[in-house]
Amino acid sequence: MKTTNFWIEDLARPVELPSTPEPVSLPSRVDVAIVGAGYTGLNAARVLRQRGATVAILERYSVGFGASSRNGGMLTPGIKAPIKTIFKRYGSILGRTFWQASLDAIDLVESVVAEGAIDCDFERTGHVALAHKPAHFERMVEQAAWYARHLDYEVTPVTKEGLKSEIGGDAYYGGLVDESSAGLHPAKYVRGLGAHVRDLGACLSELTEVHEIEPADGSFRLKTSQGDLRADEVLLATNGYTGSMLPGLARRTFAVGSYIVVTEPLAHELQRAVSPKGRMFYDSKNFLNYFRLTPDGRLLFGGRNNLSTGLDLKESALRLQARLTEVFPQLAGVPLTHSWSGRLGMTFDLMPHIGRVNGVHYALGYCGHGVSIASYVGSEVGLMLSNGQYRSPFAEIPHQTRFFYRGWPWFIPLAAWYYRLLDWIR
Repeated sequence: MKTTNFWIEDLARPVELPSTPEPVSLPSRVDVAIVGAGYTGLNAARVLRQRGATVAILERYSVGFGASSRNGGMLTPGIKAPIKTIFKRYGSILGRTFWQASLDAIDLVESVVAEGAIDCDFERTGHVALAHKPAHFERMVEQAAWYARHLDYEVTPVTKEGLKSEIGGDAYYGGLVDESSAGLHPAKYVRGLGAHVRDLGACLSELTEVHEIEPADGSFRLKTSQGDLRADEVLLATNGYTGSMLPGLARRTFAVGSYIVVTEPLAHELQRAVSPKGRMFYDSKNFLNYFRLTPDGRLLFGGRNNLSTGLDLKESALRLQARLTEVFPQLAGVPLTHSWSGRLGMTFDLMPHIGRVNGVHYALGYCGHGVSIASYVGSEVGLMLSNGQYRSPFAEIPHQTRFFYRGWPWFIPLAAWYYRLLDWIR
């Protein structure tokens, strides 16, 4: 078993990108400098270039190095904050706006994939949210009725008996089927997006570290490992990999770890037994598991082993394999080939945010919904930077922190203990 990212090993770099990551010569000045070449930064650059702005994207490692190539490749409706909570917090009008944005985000990725001719195995497979306990299914049935009443959105409750047509295991007590979700190969998507953005004329420089961002006569000077760059506007698009470069932002976001394993490719008959309709899945625990078949027929199985970003990947694999075989006993003994992790960018209100600190724009906080939502929010901030009149709902809500947080997430172990307790008692 390799402790490396399966998705990255499963693809070649597009011919439009250099065969290996490399820095390029930076222009002396651009309209917008973007720090981070993941879904957010690349989609912002795509929109900006289509509207004629000059853009430089500065990536410390390689295109999609962070969570953009390390996730499960699942695009599902909703935001991490529960939709009922969003309605209570912001009202029904803005609540419906955020819900519709999550649906539009999936459509957006589909259109970007078509626009850039990105071969990333995009497919509308649908997903099933799985009830970990009988009481969870009761709440799912209520949730389906609430969706229909308040969102005009249909999901289908499926009983434990009915789940046999959706999943080849007996570990869950029912679920909700949603047909609108999509799956893709995340590394192929982000690498293809990088190639598309470069084709549009953006300067994309990998292996380029930004050391400092400082105001300079109404613009900004970025001090980088490839020299200085002047920009009228700067966008920080680093999500779960945001450091302390921008004073004030570190207190508004923190990172948690998400861990994934994949099996060796399964025989076709076993693939059909595991997921008869090719669905994607996640369960109702706070320490949730999510899983799906990869395009080449492996079972990908992920979850929050704990909330830290530094769990040993072999220990993680043992934990995930134990749960995997509880869900799918028929996969006992099937070897795991890869174990890896990524960092999720979290916010205290579980909402994505567009904002500005010390004149620098930022967009982050996808809390595990980044494939579609980061693509959407990146596009939104691109529109904002290319047209000062454009307004995004993700920029209209307050981005709060907590008085006890100063940039070091000391509370993560306590939160992990709390959520484990909730999973046990509820």
